[in-house]
Amino acid sequence: MDKQSDRFLEQKRRSFWLKHLHQWHWISSAICLVGMLLFAATGITLNHAAQIEAHPHVVSREGQLPRELADVLAEGAGADKAPLPPALRQWLESQFSLAVGEQLAEWSADEIYLSLPRPGGDAWLSVELPDGAVRYESTDRGWISYFNDLHKGRNTGEAWKWFLDAFAVACLVFCVTGFFLLQIHARNRPVTWPMVALGVAVPLFLALVFIH
Repeated sequence: MDKQSDRFLEQKRRSFWLKHLHQWHWISSAICLVGMLLFAATGITLNHAAQIEAHPHVVSREGQLPRELADVLAEGAGADKAPLPPALRQWLESQFSLAVGEQLAEWSADEIYLSLPRPGGDAWLSVELPDGAVRYESTDRGWISYFNDLHKGRNTGEAWKWFLDAFAVACLVFCVTGFFLLQIHARNRPVTWPMVALGVAVPLFLALVFIH
């Protein structure tokens, strides 16, 4: 009777853990599915970046600020770093269809310089003082470079950084619950732990022997 009770309690405990581990395993896998596909694909493109040809597309524009606006900017020159004034931002949006927001620009006595990096490309803007000559250049390196930068979190902003943190947590939950599921099913699958050991040994061997 005691053995039957112990067996019943063990089966009940096993069912409890199986239920919750499976639940968290599939939830975490659903959350990180698209991210895992993205990171796996861009891992290949990053690993073979030297073999993938890039054809950057460069766009250059020039303009001239109204004299009144140029004079106002020249009077305010001298700050080390500060956002562009609203009047200048409005002019850039109307003339270049360029929205720069509150990004910090570098101010000096004779120039305002604003770097505008983004995933898959770069851009910069300069305003010469006091004459008001404006130069803008944008470089687009293509979709592969764009997704590679998403992989690295390069110039992606705070929202993408928060996504990467959430994605990393989901991956950890997926891996940890998968490990415990392996442990529960290992008795019926003899190759479980040899395969886990192989997954540890191969990268460790490569790192120790071939990476210097």
